[in-house]
Amino acid sequence: MKKIIIPMMLMISGSVFSQVSAGTTAENNNRWTFGGGIGLGFGSNSSFYLQASPRAGYRLTNDLEAGVMGSVSWQTSDFYKSTMFGVGPFANYYIARSFYVGASLQHYFINYQDKYYDYAVSKEETALYLGGGYMQKIGGNSYMQIGVMYNVLWKENESVFSSGLIPSVGFVVGL
Repeated sequence: MKKIIIPMMLMISGSVFSQVSAGTTAENNNRWTFGGGIGLGFGSNSSFYLQASPRAGYRLTNDLEAGVMGSVSWQTSDFYKSTMFGVGPFANYYIARSFYVGASLQHYFINYQDKYYDYAVSKEETALYLGGGYMQKIGGNSYMQIGVMYNVLWKENESVFSSGLIPSVGFVVGL
């Protein structure tokens, strides 16, 4: 059950990126980007899902950005509850401000409690996401990103995630 619900909620949840530092733009040579994402989901059996993913990046060149991102998610239903924390580096390369390719290495700490069978599991998992997508400028130095990432370390029946494929929709400011 957990192998279906966790990735399904991750895929359903959209990410919204916003710049934290007010009044900074790429035009004034500020190379730092700050942002994050948030996800929210509801489902049957009193399912509830909440996720936050802060990130901080630095533009090494006008087309290459690297940084650190984290994630925390919490979900519960009538049958289970779980928390997941993740942290790791990321890098994105932007092509003509219309496309991007990226990589992200995330190490997750997962706590899962099955309410029906009354057992709990704590485990760790590392994911290496590779992928890319399309970018649409929405104003100033803000872009909407639509893409897909694949966890090349994913193994069926060994991962907490049901699939290695993760579609993504988000916004990024500060490029």
